[in-house]
Amino acid sequence: MSVTRLKRKHRKNIARANNKQRIIKQLLLTPVLKNVDVEELKARFPQGAAKTEAAA
Repeated sequence: MSVTRLKRKHRKNIARANNKQRIIKQLLLTPVLKNVDVEELKARFPQGAAKTEAAA
């Protein structure tokens, strides 16, 4: 018996696997924000800007 290759299905399976790998890599590239010091970030900005935003 000869072997019939399903070329279109093979290409689709490879593309699907590559897409999943790319999605995982993109998710791993995003920085983790759980260790952010909010008070230190607030200290970087001038105090006048926060008051004007609260009034608006």
